[in-house]
This record gives sequence, C-alpha cells and structure tokens, in this order.
Amino acid sequence: MSTAAAYAMSAPDGSFEKVTVERRALGPDDVLIDIKYTGICHSDIHTARDEWGGAQYPCVPGHEIAGIVAAVGPEVRKYQVGDRVGVGCLVNSCGKCEPCLAGEEQYCATGATWTYNSPVAESVQPGGYTIGGYSTQIVVGESFVVAIPEGIGLDVAAPLLCAGITLYSPLRHWNAGPGKKVAIIGMGGLGHVGVKIAAALGAEVTVLSQSLRKRDDGLRMGASHYYATSDRETFRQLRGRFDLIINTVSADLPIDHYLRLLALDGTLVILGLPENPMRVTGRHLAAYRRSLAGSMIGGIAQTQEMLNFCASHGIGAEIELISADEIDSAYERVVASDVQYRFVIDTVSI
Repeated sequence: MSTAAAYAMSAPDGSFEKVTVERRALGPDDVLIDIKYTGICHSDIHTARDEWGGAQYPCVPGHEIAGIVAAVGPEVRKYQVGDRVGVGCLVNSCGKCEPCLAGEEQYCATGATWTYNSPVAESVQPGGYTIGGYSTQIVVGESFVVAIPEGIGLDVAAPLLCAGITLYSPLRHWNAGPGKKVAIIGMGGLGHVGVKIAAALGAEVTVLSQSLRKRDDGLRMGASHYYATSDRETFRQLRGRFDLIINTVSADLPIDHYLRLLALDGTLVILGLPENPMRVTGRHLAAYRRSLAGSMIGGIAQTQEMLNFCASHGIGAEIELISADEIDSAYERVVASDVQYRFVIDTVSI
C-alpha cells in the first residue's frame, strides 16, 4: 500500500477537507499515476451529496483525471514512466461478457467498476470502495488507462475523460458527420464539448439553449445556428429539422416538443438524467419513424479514439482552473450554472 493526499467529503452535508488515502500496492499490470489535473463533473456533486443514494464516506470524487506515469508494474507494456495519461469513469470490468468483449466496458453485464464510490474488494482498496481523482496519485490497471496525445494540454484534456467521451460516443454511434444536422440541447460542461466535436466531425450543428446568452461562444466553437428554447417560435421554426438531437441537460424538459424537431428516422439521445420520469406521446415517435434513445460514456478503446480525434482537431474543454480549497465554492457555482464551462482542479494545490 501507498498513501496519497486527497480532498474528501465526510458526510452529505459536509465540506471538503484534506485527508490522506491509501492506494493499493502496484500490481504486475498496474500503473501508478501522478495526477496533475482533475475535472469536476456534476455527477461528482450528486455523489458527494448523496443525491443519488448509496454514497460511501469519506467520499473522494473525480473521474476526469489527467497526469503523468510515475511507476509501472513488471507486466505493463503500453506505458512507461513519464507518459501523459488519463483515467475516466471506469477502472475495471469483468472483461468476459459480451459488452466487454465488444469494447463496451461501460455496459459490463456484471457491473463495471467506477472510478470512485464503486464496491471493490478490501485488497483492492481499504474500505471496500474506490477512491477518485481529487487526489495526488491513483493506481489503475493498464487496460483502463488511456494515453493523452501531445497535441492537447493535460488541463483541458481532463474533462474529455468524461464530458468528451459522453458526447463523442453517441455522435459516433448515430453517425454524425457531413450532411447530418445535429442539435445539442444545452451549452454547459457537456454541451460545449459536443458542439466542438460535432462540428469537427463535419455535421451542421445547432445549439438549443434556454437563452441566447452564450450564443457568441457557441458560434465560435463551431455551431452554425443558435436558438433560445424559451422562445416558443423556436419549436415551430425548427420542426422536422434534425437528424440527431443530443440532450445534455438534466432538467425536466418537454420531450414531446423536442421530438417534433426530428426529421424522418431522426433520433433524440438522452444524456442528462432528469429527476422525474419523461412524458412521451406515442404519435410523436410514430410520426417520421423517430427514435428516443439514451447513452452513457464510451468504452476504453473509443475513449482513446476520442482523445486522438480531439488532439488532431485542437479540441479541449473550456475550463476554469481552481485550487483544491475552492472545490466547495465550485460546487455551488456548478449548481447555479455559473461556470464557463468546466472546473478543473490543479492538484499541485492538494
């Protein structure tokens, strides 16, 4: 075992405090990573505050991890000391089920092991659950580590390990590209990365946002059009327009209104997790053979593909770099939608 400094919540209504955590001893196929930057995802907030239930404390969130390899086990072949690497939402899976064999570890039939607050054996992590990236070091099996290309900074790459792959995966799955009209609902931590990736894939991109406040940013990042959903005329004007709509927000939206924006065989993909069940009218699906779908992150191979794509197209997240003692205030700002567009913790401050 080794120890590392970290920031943890001790209770749902608590604040972050500096702690020392134990990391497992380096196994034959393990990689020890000196964490340089860790992004703050809204799911970190939900978990740390036990808003989804089942949180374990002390809770150290963080699954948007970028750093440098500090040591490797004797059987590691892909990485060596000094390499630029990342860790996203997954740190293990069964490796044997159909989804895993297909490179879709996020859908592991026996349940993937998430980067934090996921049950594991005591021999893997004292306490029996994973400890995340608000920390100075982490030990991860080689198969769940990805390389961060030189063409992208570690700080702006960190959020791509969750936000980037969360958008890249459905955009690729539903064939966003030249000749396709893609709408992104929401211009936040997820949405802004989606705009960049969809535009780089060659799609015609439209942002559907509550207001026009971020219109200039959206157009700068690659959107061709930007509409305010608070304007009822938007839904009349855009009816039957899009091949693919990606919903990145967790608010309770009038899904029927958005379904009617789909063209023939169009798909509306849900990424955000609203608190209440969605109400959908069957005729809006039947009309034009529309589909309503969901998506998570991508597998490890696709995450590497995404990083390579982003590096080759100069895509990184738009970030605000903070120190560890600003995590609590950053959480409040995320909840208030007061961030442009992703907070990233500089772990030198831990």
